Amino acid sequence: MKRGTCCETSRKTSFILQQLRYNSWKSKMRKIPNHGNLRVTKVVYPLGLCVGLFIYVAYIKWHRASATQAFFSIAGAASGAQWGQQAHSPLGTAAHGHEVFYGIMFDAGSTGTRVHVFQFARLPGETPTLTHETFKALKPGLSAYADDVEKSTQGIQELLDIAKQHIPFDFWKATPLVLKATAGLRLLPGEKAQKLLQKVKDVFKASPFLVGDDCVSIMNGTDEGVSAWITINFLTGSLRGPGGSSVGMLDLGGGSTQITFLPQLEATLQTSPPGHLTTLQMFNRTYKLYSYSYLGLGLMSARLAILGGVEGQPAKDGKELVSPCLSPNFRGEWEHAEVTYRIAGQKAAATLYELCSSRVSEILRNKVHRTEEAKHVDFYAFSYYHDLAAHVGLIDAEKGGSLVVGDFELAAKYVCRTLETQPQHGPFACMDLTYVSLLLQELGFPRGKVLKLTRKIDNVETSWALGAIFHYIDSLNRQKNPGS
Repeated sequence: MKRGTCCETSRKTSFILQQLRYNSWKSKMRKIPNHGNLRVTKVVYPLGLCVGLFIYVAYIKWHRASATQAFFSIAGAASGAQWGQQAHSPLGTAAHGHEVFYGIMFDAGSTGTRVHVFQFARLPGETPTLTHETFKALKPGLSAYADDVEKSTQGIQELLDIAKQHIPFDFWKATPLVLKATAGLRLLPGEKAQKLLQKVKDVFKASPFLVGDDCVSIMNGTDEGVSAWITINFLTGSLRGPGGSSVGMLDLGGGSTQITFLPQLEATLQTSPPGHLTTLQMFNRTYKLYSYSYLGLGLMSARLAILGGVEGQPAKDGKELVSPCLSPNFRGEWEHAEVTYRIAGQKAAATLYELCSSRVSEILRNKVHRTEEAKHVDFYAFSYYHDLAAHVGLIDAEKGGSLVVGDFELAAKYVCRTLETQPQHGPFACMDLTYVSLLLQELGFPRGKVLKLTRKIDNVETSWALGAIFHYIDSLNRQKNPGS
């Protein structure tokens, strides 16, 4: 064999062996990794596509449902402020069946202006419950700005800012904003009072809350008493269903005092003087209430009358107002309704209590109607009734407590007797205690009648404000649904 032929045959054999090895390696590579990648691709890609599509569809449905729910909740509340149709809580209470809404009530009293921010919750078909209250008070009262209405706006705006801080932004447009003025403005000349109210209304209109044409008004005395009665009976549970026993209400403010209860005796309905009975519609029920407000018999106005002064007028020629209800050696000044009076006690042979009691009886004579049924009804008393009793240690200032009407008389006698030697209760303690003792007796309460005195029930202020905003929202609902 030739040498060239042998070498060529060797090269061919080597090439064939290399090709066989390459083909064997290539075949292995195809069998293992490529088949694995194919399996992963066939499973993962469709699965990822399905998961992504599911998330996208779920998001679209949730977003549309949330937007629709928020729109109809707020729109429904703004048009009627209907129970349970206000915007749902952003914290998710609606998921548990509760519907959440708010109300703002300004109490423009004779000695100060207060804002109450109430949060309510309601299960379908049930009476709403109060879940939270924010309270803030400023002095002096609106009536102090009667001659300079522009100065009243700063305090109103400050209290509005409190409301903004405690109500979520999404609820602002659906939250009713109301101011009701009491005895302080009722005692002002009509023109001055209306200018003040118009200024407040202008501030309210510029706010982001739900403001109606009747958002600012002077509350008549009967409405004040009825609203306080609603508050007490709401907080004690008497309004949650028919058949519950209600309680009476006694409120002693600075300029006026109210008594309200639900009569059970036909004799009360038949013998009550004109103007002492009123009808209340609430939660599709009608109540026939005994309710009356005595303007000028609030504690501060009564002080002025006992001293011999005239409401809203300085003493003639700046003379001292002398009273037997002050310590004989007392001389000082007292400011009431932006008027400063010089006051003094008077020397006499009789005891201080006897002289003071006689003077107070003159002030109360023929001014108060006595109702016999009052002695049979459980009563809550608050405002100055509570504050005065706490001041002299008859009840705990924070917890409140119960006492009998005669305790005010015993305290009056003690304070009047020790006023000169123990003046720590202040110059008016003898006068105030004597006045409250005789006022309660004139209203028909015997000395042994038990009264419950409290400033708060379940940490909520026992004022007329809660009842007033509650009734206001309920009336808006009835206006929107007359047949309900």
